[in-house]
Amino acid sequence: MSDTVLFDYWRSSASYRVRIALNLLGLPHQSVPVDLLTGQHKQPDHLARNPQGLLPALDIDGHMLTQSLAIIEYLAEIHPQHGMLPADPFGRHRVRALSYAIAMDIHPVCNLGVVFHVMQQSSNPEAARVAWMRKFIGEGLAAFEKLLDNPQTGIFCHGDQPTMADICLVPQVYNAERWGADLSACPRLVAIAEACRKLPAFEAAQPIAPA
Repeated sequence: MSDTVLFDYWRSSASYRVRIALNLLGLPHQSVPVDLLTGQHKQPDHLARNPQGLLPALDIDGHMLTQSLAIIEYLAEIHPQHGMLPADPFGRHRVRALSYAIAMDIHPVCNLGVVFHVMQQSSNPEAARVAWMRKFIGEGLAAFEKLLDNPQTGIFCHGDQPTMADICLVPQVYNAERWGADLSACPRLVAIAEACRKLPAFEAAQPIAPA
């Protein structure tokens, strides 16, 4: 059994990111599910791992790490040869900017707690949820598409090998497809996501509902 343990939820975008990163690095790990829908993330055992009550949490190298991008940057720093963050300062900035555009701008307003609150304000909760998701995911990815109009974009978001930006993009495209967001104006990011999904590390990380 691996000493590295990932506490995650199968449909959590943030957990999905870390699963991809671990796979890209070839780091064996044990996955321990924490069910968001039943509130396991708010129970004392998980709050001891992360007082925010959020996922994922990664037990690695004798430390309990939280916040998906901070986890990925830690992994990138201790395994620099894999290039999840580029070697040059401008490249690192661009990959971080692309990553943050998803993880800090799109994701937070579409998180479980926010959307649940939106649903509580509506007489048609499910319609409100779908409209909310489509609006903020669609608008956010449309802006991301424009950020990709850059000579540094290659097969992937930055160059011709996957970086942290691609690790963030693929789960967000999964969410866009799940909620029916309009990606017709985003051909470049859709193509990049498809290229990523063909890679074993991304394919093995895909959300699969527990049996």
